[in-house]
Amino acid sequence: MLFWILVAILTAAVAAVLLLPLMRAAEPLPSRHSHDIEVYRDQLGELARDREAGLIGSEEAELARAEIARRMLAASSADQAVAERTPKRLLSNRLAQAFIFLCLPAVGLCLYLTTGSPGVPAQPLAARLADPGDDVNILIAKAENHLALNPQDGAGWDLLAPIYMRHGRLDDAVAAYDRAIRLLGPTPARMGGYAEALVAQAGGLVTAEAQNALQKALALDPDDPRSAFYLALGLKQEGKHAEALAAFRKLAESSPADAPWLSLVNQHIAELAAAPAGPAAPGNPAPGDIAAAKEMNAGDRQAMIRGMVDSLASRLKEDPANLEGWMRLVRSYVVLDQRDRAKDALHDGLRAFPATGEQGKQLLALARELGIDAGGEAE
Repeated sequence: MLFWILVAILTAAVAAVLLLPLMRAAEPLPSRHSHDIEVYRDQLGELARDREAGLIGSEEAELARAEIARRMLAASSADQAVAERTPKRLLSNRLAQAFIFLCLPAVGLCLYLTTGSPGVPAQPLAARLADPGDDVNILIAKAENHLALNPQDGAGWDLLAPIYMRHGRLDDAVAAYDRAIRLLGPTPARMGGYAEALVAQAGGLVTAEAQNALQKALALDPDDPRSAFYLALGLKQEGKHAEALAAFRKLAESSPADAPWLSLVNQHIAELAAAPAGPAAPGNPAPGDIAAAKEMNAGDRQAMIRGMVDSLASRLKEDPANLEGWMRLVRSYVVLDQRDRAKDALHDGLRAFPATGEQGKQLLALARELGIDAGGEAE
């Protein structure tokens, strides 16, 4: 009921604001011809006084009075025409006032009842925070508020880190994984997630810090496929093709036949087997880039990433048959906070790898992970 009362008050206020100019316009304004008539009357009186005083002759007085009377008659006719148009103008204003006062609220109410949700109960902020349901943003806000008051809650950081990662908040994900590791200690999942966040933060570069975390994850769990994949990818990026090929083959042999990462691993194997000593495949930085990135500060590294992303986009236009390249391009645009370009890159990648195929499904899975709307491509 309070909602409808507020709606009624706001509607009345808006209607009043719109009606005031029309109400002022509805008041009849004096015609300029009325002023002319008053002037002519004064002239006739002055003419009569001049004649009585002998300042003007009878003949000249008659001629002047005839001219003044002619002008007065013309002004009276014009004033009468204006007076005849005034009721029409008043009627038009009255109709506009009636429309604003009656029809406009009715139209707005019908639109709300048709497109709105009048039956949904009120959802004040406090109630939503107490019961967020499926609203991920509210869940994240609650977790952040809790961790602001309890920064030593390692379990909270451990829970929040992968959520940050899925929503493309890579800096927050790196920081959350780091806090969870320092508070709870390293595990394969935490170290692997931390390394993956570092790789995503660097635009796909498997940096030295990420390699260190991956090696610790493998030391804790030698069968961790995620850590093995990124370490092999790091070898490939550094130009160590023979070692990378061996690492990818080992991962393929130890993976189940239905493993979701197996098709991507096999693609790397095919690329390395076809050109083991050749240049880096499209989407992979050269070894010199990796070495240079390790020595750069954050700003320079970000500028380098932008240049590499632009170069990757150009190469994918020439050679679109590179799933890893499209996945890296989409993720890189998200890292650079260019989500529109990430969406365009996703659609371009799905043209090369249709959504009905296994590789297209990997692109769609990445889009869901990063919160990118794939539109009709997902159907």
